[in-house]
Amino acid sequence: MQIAGCRLQIGGSLRVRKAICCAALVALAVAAGSGQAAGPAFDSNRAWEHLRQLVSIGPRPAGSSALEQARKYIRSQLSASGVDVTEQVWDAQTPVGTVRMVNLIATIPGQRADRIVVSGHYDTKLFRNARFVGANDGGSSAAFLLEAARVLKARRNPLTMEILFLDGEEAFCENWNDCSRPGAPDNTYGSRHYVATAKQRGTLGAIKANILIDMVGDRDLRLKRDLNSTPWLTEIVWAAARRLKLDAYFVSEATEIEDDHIPFIEANVPSVDLIDLEYPAWHTPRDTLDEVSARSLQVVGDTLLAALPQIEARLR
Repeated sequence: MQIAGCRLQIGGSLRVRKAICCAALVALAVAAGSGQAAGPAFDSNRAWEHLRQLVSIGPRPAGSSALEQARKYIRSQLSASGVDVTEQVWDAQTPVGTVRMVNLIATIPGQRADRIVVSGHYDTKLFRNARFVGANDGGSSAAFLLEAARVLKARRNPLTMEILFLDGEEAFCENWNDCSRPGAPDNTYGSRHYVATAKQRGTLGAIKANILIDMVGDRDLRLKRDLNSTPWLTEIVWAAARRLKLDAYFVSEATEIEDDHIPFIEANVPSVDLIDLEYPAWHTPRDTLDEVSARSLQVVGDTLLAALPQIEARLR
């Protein structure tokens, strides 16, 4: 077997030791060239357990006691991973009145204070006449972010990594734009508040990229390129999927998505949205664990980790 010019032979202790040393040096060189040290792999079994725990809470719409229970779970798991988390609390004006909302901001310091945000919402849509537990829509993104935080904590990150759990992505009215008004859309409350606060505090410029995770658990995962996303960032992610031979999941077809990345895009923050909206159980009571897959979470986790070195190199 040949490893980057180093010959490995079974038998002969000197040759084996030389080969092991040579392979180790190659691995170190690859890690150094990508700006990171080898760390743990994304573990979809862990992500699946987070998903199971969140779904077991039941429906988790913004402002509910169930969503507070989900927040407690998220905070406890971030603490177990050694990741610091802060709450961004505000009162949102919605078609159903004032709703207390909370974004959770988990920070993993890097070699630079400039940061890459990996975001996703953790609320579920409000349905008054149906039980909607949002295994994929709200559950898969929150579970994914928890596992991503564990992995990125153990990684050598050139930039600070921020894991952002967004509240209030879902509309309170039945459809996305039913109750929206100019300047007051009935959706994306958490991302809009986060970006507005960053502008007010003068910290927006430190956000160099935003990777939005939303609905990535579909058993029949097909992620299309979003035309509202930043082209260079989209291409890096899709190229990473091709290298991993996962292009059956990251397909070449394009679509146009309005999601939590739009406030970032409007603020000139490069952003990409990873979402599969071709999900038959979307916004129905069928969005349960039976409709989602740990394999899909693994595909997205592997692709994100493979894309990060190229994203970091671009931002340098």
